[in-house]
Amino acid sequence: MFITLRDESGTALDYVTMALGWDPVRTRRRPGSRSKDIDLNAAALLFAGNAIADVVYHEQLISRDGSVRHLGDSTTGEGKGDNEIITVDLTRLAPEVTTVIFVVTSYTGQTFEQIENAFCRAIDGVSGIEIARYDLSGGGAYTGLVMGRVVRADGFWQFESIGEGIRAQHPVEAVAQLTAFVM
Repeated sequence: MFITLRDESGTALDYVTMALGWDPVRTRRRPGSRSKDIDLNAAALLFAGNAIADVVYHEQLISRDGSVRHLGDSTTGEGKGDNEIITVDLTRLAPEVTTVIFVVTSYTGQTFEQIENAFCRAIDGVSGIEIARYDLSGGGAYTGLVMGRVVRADGFWQFESIGEGIRAQHPVEAVAQLTAFVM
C-alpha cells in the first residue's frame, strides 16, 4: 500500500527518516565463551529508473547531492532507541532519482532470528510520526530486509512499506535483489 507523503493540511511532506535499532549481544559467563558482536546496517539506495544512482550507508555517509545522510555507524547496538539513522530531504533529491529503497543488513551475518530487540522504522521527518515499523527479532533466517521505498509519482513522493526478507550482509549484496521493487 502506498502512502502519499502529506501532512494533515494536505501539504506535501519534505523529509523522511529511516531508523534502525538493536541490542548488543549478551555476554556469557562461562570461561572461554565469547559471543560474536552484532552489527546491523541501515542503507538508502537511490535509483534513477531501473539503474542504481547512489547508495548511502556506513561506508558512504552522504549522497552525492547531499540530500540523503547517514548520521553514523553503530557497530554494537549499544544505547537505547535508534542506533542508526538516515535522513532524506525529498526537496533536494536529484530530479532523475525516482525511487529510494531503505534496506537493513546484518554485516556480521547473524539472521534476524538470532538478534534481540531489533527494529527499523520510517518516520515523517517533520512531525516525528512513525509511518512504518518492523520488529526484526525472530524475523526468520534472513540477514537483510527491504523495509520500504519512497517513489516519486505525479509530483509527490509516496511511501510503500515492503517488509521482505533478503540474504545480504552488505548493502551492495542487496542491489541485485531489489529489481522487483524499482519502478
